[in-house]
Amino acid sequence: MQMEGTVFTPSLEGMKHVKSESGVILTKPFLEVCKHILPVLEKFGSAMSIVKTDIGGNITRLEKKYASDPTKYEQLHSMVKLEVSAKTAKSSSSCTNGLLWLTRAMDFLVALFHNLVQHPDWQMAQACSDAYSKTLKKWHGWLASSSFSVAIKLAPDRKKFMEIISGSGDIDADIEKFCSTFSPLLAENHKFLASVGMDDLKAS
Repeated sequence: MQMEGTVFTPSLEGMKHVKSESGVILTKPFLEVCKHILPVLEKFGSAMSIVKTDIGGNITRLEKKYASDPTKYEQLHSMVKLEVSAKTAKSSSSCTNGLLWLTRAMDFLVALFHNLVQHPDWQMAQACSDAYSKTLKKWHGWLASSSFSVAIKLAPDRKKFMEIISGSGDIDADIEKFCSTFSPLLAENHKFLASVGMDDLKAS
């Protein structure tokens, strides 16, 4: 069955609803967009299973918090503000930590997809390594970095991968659009996290 549009179509559609009329990032639509990226990661097979598990876990953590009081947590950054004032933000199981790592993982994916469009001559492993060194690497300890290096070796063939995610749409155009629309949202998360002193936590 041929999918309508590309594998990015649902997330591009979802991004139209991420901000409120007053320009605030909303929790549920933001998490939905991140969730729509998971099927893209599935197409990478085992090479991205660590990233996928990580993203999935952080989405679930933030969704649970949101579900506990949708009105109170309607705005994505409200969870963090509450944790910061309660002094629980630095805990490894906090929503602040969840949002930080979710945003970083998305930074990595944006950089990776950007590489695939910008460098048609790169192999998948090179596109992954370059994106990793620009985004996640400085936050990871030795263990995470080495398991990532191992995983990248399992990256699928680039041409096959692009065919799978293209569906019936223009994949390059959709990737460009995805990167340019999603990057400012991620930058906003970083800016906010930095403003509360939470943007430089490292992996244990």
